[in-house]
Amino acid sequence: MTASTPASPTAHSLTARSLTARALLLDMDGTLVDSDAVVERCWRRWAEREGLDPAEVLKVVHGRQGYATMALLLPDRPMERNLADNRVILAEETADLDGVVPVPGAPAFMAALAALPHALVTSADEALARARMGAAGLAMPETRVTAECVGASKPDPEGFLKGAAALGFAPEDCVVFEDSEAGIRAGRAAGMRVVGVGPRAAAFAPDVHVADLTGVRVEPGTDGTITLTFAA
Repeated sequence: MTASTPASPTAHSLTARSLTARALLLDMDGTLVDSDAVVERCWRRWAEREGLDPAEVLKVVHGRQGYATMALLLPDRPMERNLADNRVILAEETADLDGVVPVPGAPAFMAALAALPHALVTSADEALARARMGAAGLAMPETRVTAECVGASKPDPEGFLKGAAALGFAPEDCVVFEDSEAGIRAGRAAGMRVVGVGPRAAAFAPDVHVADLTGVRVEPGTDGTITLTFAA
């Protein structure tokens, strides 16, 4: 999917409860799909195998690729072990869909975006993304940046920059939807505005924060812009 990027004086428009953009970049876990139950089950098992406190592991796991979480928690551990364990975690998470549901408002939100420029930018690999989006009953965006597409995990901005480029838009014309510290930092580092979704996001000063997607209204403009308004 490719789109042109005509200059627009509204591309940077921002009020307290409104944003105007030309494309949206969407995280998956915690943003569109509630997969916390699976994440906690899988990472608690990993933490116990490694002799770590599961509660401390769960503080940093959200938003990052698994190997990056492991490197943060065990900085002296060989990366080969992290990558091997990451493959195990991905397989476990892909097979475990118990409790995977859409974030409230996600079905209507995604339906509103169907004909508009948007991309999925997730730390999940393609198989996990398909499994979770399917379990939540959400259509997979045509344009997506999954774990296989990047060389660096969030909070590195690579994924969001690749998503913007794939859609054909400049970073400043994009709005990111994210739930985690790592994801919000990645969106900011990419030069994009960020809508924080859910309780985790509130602590990291996104441009706008919403409890879920039920209060997000998407309005396409005749000039190719997308206006987002947020219920108080």
